Amino acid sequence: MTSPSLSDPPTRTFDAEHAVIGLGAMGSHAFWRLAARGADVLGFEQFRPGHNQGSTHGSTRLFRTLCLEHPGLVPIARRSLALWRELEAETGLPIVRLTGGLMIGRPDSEIIRGVREAAEVHGQEVRTLTAAELRKEFPQHAEIGDDDVAILDPEAGVGRPENAVLAATRAAEAAGGRLMDRLAVRGIELVEGGVVIRTAARDFTVRQVVVTAGPWMYQLLPSLPYQPIRTPLTWFTPAVDAAEFDLDRFPTFIRELPDGNRIWGHGSDADHAVKIGPEDDPHYTLVNPDEVDRSISPADYTLVSQLVARYLPGLEPEPTSAAPCMITRSPDMQFILGRPGDDPRLLVGGGDSGHAFKHAAGLGEALAQMAVGEPTYTDFTFTDPDRFL
Repeated sequence: MTSPSLSDPPTRTFDAEHAVIGLGAMGSHAFWRLAARGADVLGFEQFRPGHNQGSTHGSTRLFRTLCLEHPGLVPIARRSLALWRELEAETGLPIVRLTGGLMIGRPDSEIIRGVREAAEVHGQEVRTLTAAELRKEFPQHAEIGDDDVAILDPEAGVGRPENAVLAATRAAEAAGGRLMDRLAVRGIELVEGGVVIRTAARDFTVRQVVVTAGPWMYQLLPSLPYQPIRTPLTWFTPAVDAAEFDLDRFPTFIRELPDGNRIWGHGSDADHAVKIGPEDDPHYTLVNPDEVDRSISPADYTLVSQLVARYLPGLEPEPTSAAPCMITRSPDMQFILGRPGDDPRLLVGGGDSGHAFKHAAGLGEALAQMAVGEPTYTDFTFTDPDRFL
């Protein structure tokens, strides 16, 4: 399947029509959606699919559809859920469990305003809880202000990142995609009519490349403002009543705090503990992903422990486990996804800014549509890479 406007230099030999570099959240799903269309596609992954060296690991991720970050994200989350249900049926791996989700803050907070706008734009009815109702129905949350409210997102819950990557990669291979794992890409060169992909094994030449390399994006595409940030993950156990923090009773939430920071998390299930994290932490640092510190120190959880002790006092304040992770921020905290300079040889997907996983399948679908010249299922103007060029 040939992309529009791509021509064949008569002397160039191609290894494939398309290549996807980086098979994490976004890339594994782009690999699957291209292969599902019958495209001739290579999938490059420097580790094994489902690894814990980048951004897509840690057992769980929040899933939300009423996305406070931008109303345009709602159809992407919904397309992701539909595609994941397809993958679950095909592979037998559980990917998303819907529990509903609470978005908590003052009525004029960014969280509440953003969720309301997303709901209104897309005609989604929601339930708004008063402070009194929130205290009664979800007593795990302490220090709820009298002016606080909560919006219940009915299509929120918990996603399983490793399962999603493994399912998408397996489905891609089953559809004919060629997996090149444990093979790091050292560079890409845009040449006449295609792209040369540099690896230690050999060079590969393709007509078009989709770069979804997560924290490594800036190394392959230094002209785009991708920033890899080290953001540890932390898990907690209840201090007394474990049942109070089961996922069914303590669902996915994001809560805006009086100082403007946020705390997020969800309850425990049979195979994972209660997961809690801050939106921002002074200890979050810009890193080289090849040299990131993979040890854990008290500095990694000092802030979140303080927030847990104050706002979730039913949990033990010190985490029972922690793990290093990375996110890739963009200057405006929105995705950088599309064709830089409208170049027919290059597509990029990154700048997740900590909220990519819930959109991974929908973003992979859009990248595949762009790659083969199909109209995208929703408007992606707000992710245009050229806004930074």
